[in-house]
Amino acid sequence: MSKISFKTLLALVPDNGSSPDWSAIWALWPEQMAALDACPQDPIHHAEGDVGLHTRMVVEALIGLSEWQELDANARSILFWAAVLHDVGKPATTEIQADGRITARGHARVSTFMARHWLWDAGVPFNWREAVCAIADQHLVPFWLMEKSDPRRVAIQTSWKGRADYLCLHAKADTLGRICEDQQSVLDNIELAKETFSEYNCLDKPFEFANAGSRVSFFEKEDRDPFYTEHEDYRCTVILMSGLPGSGKDSWVSKNRSDIPMISLDNIRDEIGAPASGNQGRVLQAAREKAREYLRVGQDFIWNGTNISRNLRAKPLGLFRDYNARTEIVYIETGPDKLFAQNNNREDVVPLMAMKKLIGKLEPPQDWEAHLIIRETN
Repeated sequence: MSKISFKTLLALVPDNGSSPDWSAIWALWPEQMAALDACPQDPIHHAEGDVGLHTRMVVEALIGLSEWQELDANARSILFWAAVLHDVGKPATTEIQADGRITARGHARVSTFMARHWLWDAGVPFNWREAVCAIADQHLVPFWLMEKSDPRRVAIQTSWKGRADYLCLHAKADTLGRICEDQQSVLDNIELAKETFSEYNCLDKPFEFANAGSRVSFFEKEDRDPFYTEHEDYRCTVILMSGLPGSGKDSWVSKNRSDIPMISLDNIRDEIGAPASGNQGRVLQAAREKAREYLRVGQDFIWNGTNISRNLRAKPLGLFRDYNARTEIVYIETGPDKLFAQNNNREDVVPLMAMKKLIGKLEPPQDWEAHLIIRETN
């Protein structure tokens, strides 16, 4: 895939109210965007037709809204590209059921991974990219928020994953950009969701917890009241490194925290003769045992591995907090050219195809995952 400059992307965002150059947008990622035109949708919810047509209708609806036109240029560009990319995962997730109904379960998550990969490859700024991806990931929330048993909890959690006002504006355009019988009731649901976000003062910002410990506990414990104040008295601090191979995690540790012990999954593999791919059970077991030794005596330490997905981070972070440790995540990200160059200079070079698979699974850590997130992107 050829590189696309950020300026090229932004140049395709129209002035207020004007239509975009669809041929230019579709030309950026020809195979993937063409797949949208061939992807059917359930006629009950999408009588307009295929995903490509729906995507165009959503963007046209968005740029016609006064709420979008009144935003600053950065916000307009975030919402514009979220509208373009929010359903790119549908071709990979669409199934036709035995009764003829068409579903695309999980498409929001797949769309997020795809959008992140494409925008990372295009070299766009990290915060801008993640704002786009947050909308793609959470774009269904305003539709069903009020149907949840605890809308308050979902609203508060969502506010830490992406700006709720952007989500609601996208949802409005997403609804107007389709043909369906229940359009007005869906729009009513979106307004009710917006009111719920406003009620807890998290429409245009994350919900304000008493402290970082309260935030982490709320996301970990289903019964935790959001107004609970966590007693922050930790036995030690554990730093979890996160980043693709060759991104510079070891260099960061050497420059910033060489004063504390480090548990390196790469080093453990070398010690026990385990391969870098395949079942990592023995490696993780050895790492956890070493971590417990440090945790029992309250020793600060670093857990160094790729940890590029939420699931990979959740287990060690849970272990650390079981021992009442304060958790920090240091996320290192580099652009494509630098990443591949640094990987090629590693002693254990990760094969190109393996790297591409890892890039496609990348989930940068979010603020709710630990007490502190440190991001270094270059």
